Amino acid sequence: MKTIGLQDVIPYEEYERQRGTVRAKIIALKQRRRISIGPLITVVFENHETLQFQIQEMIRAEQIIDPLKVQDELDVYNALLPLPNELSATLLIEITDEEKLKENLHQFMGLDHGEKVVITAGGEEAFGEFEGGRSHETKISAVHFVRFRPTASMKAAIADLTRPVTIRVNHGEYHHAVPIPGSMREEWLADLSV
Repeated sequence: MKTIGLQDVIPYEEYERQRGTVRAKIIALKQRRRISIGPLITVVFENHETLQFQIQEMIRAEQIIDPLKVQDELDVYNALLPLPNELSATLLIEITDEEKLKENLHQFMGLDHGEKVVITAGGEEAFGEFEGGRSHETKISAVHFVRFRPTASMKAAIADLTRPVTIRVNHGEYHHAVPIPGSMREEWLADLSV
């Protein structure tokens, strides 16, 4: 997938004028790329547009105008772009009860190690590979970056809407699987063909 460059960034003031339109478009796009796996985990599959939006929002929130600092944001988010034949996602552990945050988050210790998050298609599995540095022995982040590398035959199964495709989480007491809807499968195929 083509990286996001300085030429792709809308200047701060111009982005403020366009933000409503851009935001509405991205919200609609993210709805096709977002899936809940059980009550506490949501996965958003990222692409050029979703990550460019994140960059624009960071620039807006922090009022970044220095090109070197904009480049720093580009470097961070470009690292999250899916590589050829790969899906890239942000996995969110969504705990809204502040009083139970630590306790509920603790149950996900180790989620980012081993074969805990998996896409199944055509009888094959592509396990999520987590970016390091988001947890240690006593603490885990609520936000993770995950990559999946489906095989060519899995890609064919994803394209065939008569064949089931699922994503699941098997970790500790948390066991949930959900089918992947056709709209998300279309998004995946676009990502995998870039």
